[in-house]
Formats: sequence, structure tokens, C-alpha cells
Amino acid sequence: MISLALTAALALQSASEPVTLPASPAPLHGTLLAPEHPRAVAVILPGSGPTDRDGNSAPFNIRARSLALLAEALSEEGVATIRIDKRGVGESAAAGVREEELRFDMLAVDARAWAAEAAARTGQPCAWLIGHSEGALVALDAARQDEAICGLVLISGAGRPAADAIRDQLRPQLPPAMMADAERALSDLEAGRTTASVPGLEMLLRPSVQPYLISWFALDPAGLAAAYEGPVLIVSGSNDLQIPPAEADALQARQPRARRLDVDGMNHVMKIAPTGTAENLATYANPSLPLAPRLATTIVEVIQKPDGR
Repeated sequence: MISLALTAALALQSASEPVTLPASPAPLHGTLLAPEHPRAVAVILPGSGPTDRDGNSAPFNIRARSLALLAEALSEEGVATIRIDKRGVGESAAAGVREEELRFDMLAVDARAWAAEAAARTGQPCAWLIGHSEGALVALDAARQDEAICGLVLISGAGRPAADAIRDQLRPQLPPAMMADAERALSDLEAGRTTASVPGLEMLLRPSVQPYLISWFALDPAGLAAAYEGPVLIVSGSNDLQIPPAEADALQARQPRARRLDVDGMNHVMKIAPTGTAENLATYANPSLPLAPRLATTIVEVIQKPDGR
């Protein structure tokens, strides 16, 4: 006779398969990882830049496999996932559009389509969105227009508009006159209008990227969190060099119903890391390090009991 424990283990054995989503100008690609009888499903949205479905970014030597590890941990607990290559990245490279045509909302539209695909493939009524870093803002933007999204998990997500974060990054690096020009340019973009180039910041504020920046700067993460009526889990790590816990505080201040997970020692790639910058960044290239403790188990708890009961 097969024991109950073995039966349960067999039921949670996972199968991984490639998934293709129709899109223009080319299909989008991802990986479905699902136990035999999933209890829920989530779409994992990667962070900014050339970050792929596994959480890696070859140009920046990021090889932590954080998103793949998260998908594997969730599957072991009965939660299926689709993790995706966004437009212009990995197998979805051909789906990229010209920089002049890119808008932030395109990522949200894709996230909603992936959520519908994930629910349909696993027989679930809706799908969760798990957004990491910039993916958290994509999740917030997507969820405001889709009742088929079960809830949101926001990992290392910003709590204020992007222009404010850019100001804080530039201020200690620029002389006062150059910072004044940068402030003028950022204010133009926040107001929804293109701006003149700032000498020395041509790469950041090049004309071809300004339409995207305008669409990005228009989004207030905390405001979107406040307006969202579904369940939310906000996750932060004490040793995150890129998104400090204060950003999670800003999100929760506007959405006090959200559940919160603060992981002591967790960094931006969801690993336990030292506080020293060099040692912390070294974990970004180490796929053998496990996920920070409590991360996956808490996400599963929230997905299975979104009302906290």
C-alpha cells in the first residue's frame, strides 16, 4: 500500500514545459512549471533591463536564478507558475519594439495576457501576479484593469514614482548647475512632455527613450496599491542595496490591508547576503545559494489563504 505521504509527494511532482503566447510583432515565451494537481497559479514578472525568466541578466553578470528557484519552491507546495521572458529579452527578443514605440503599459498588457493564459492552462479561475523589482510595478499597473487577477505579491518593489528615485540617485553625483538642468528635464517628463537634452545625461534622457520615461513616470506605485482592492503581499529585504525597506513602507502606508514580509538579511536577488556592497553583489552571480528563508513559504500561505484566516 502506498503511504499517504508518498501519495501527496507524487501528486506534487512538477512538470516543466515551454509556453508561447501570441503577440505582435512576435510571440512571447515563458516556462510553465506545474504540479500534477495545482491548487493555484501565478505569473512571475521579472525586473528591469535584460532580466530573463529565471531572474538572470547576462550583460550584468547576474546569474542568481532567483525566479527559477522561486518557481521551483512554489511548485513543491502546489502552486503552478509561468515565468516569462518579457518583450525584447531571451526567447521573446523578437517581440521587442523600437525604443521610440515602447511604453510601460505594454508590459502590463502582456502581464494580463499571461495571467489569462496561466489560469486557462491550469484550470484556475484566476492567476496571481508575482512581481520582482520593476515587475512589482508591472503587476500593480496590470491589476487595476483585470478582475481575473487573484492578487499581488510585490517583491522589492518601489513605493514612489520613478522620477523621484532618479532624482535621489543623481543628486549626490551631479554639480548643482547640472542637477538643476536634470530637475527641469525630469519635471518636463513628469508633466507628459518631451524635453531638451541635458549635457552629460544624453544616455539617460535621449529623445528616443523619452516617450517610455513619460509613461513610466506617470505611475505612482503607492497610489496604485491604494486603489487595488484584492489581496496584496509586500516583501522587502533588510540588505537590499537597490530597493530599501522604506519603499515597502511607502506601499503599505497607502495600502494598510496588505500583508507584509520583511526578511532579515535578504538582498535584491532574494538571497541572504552580507551588508558590504562587494560581498552583497557577489551573490548576484551565485546560482547555488538558496532563496532567503520564509520567502516561498509565506507566498504560498498568502496565495492559499489570501484573507489571512
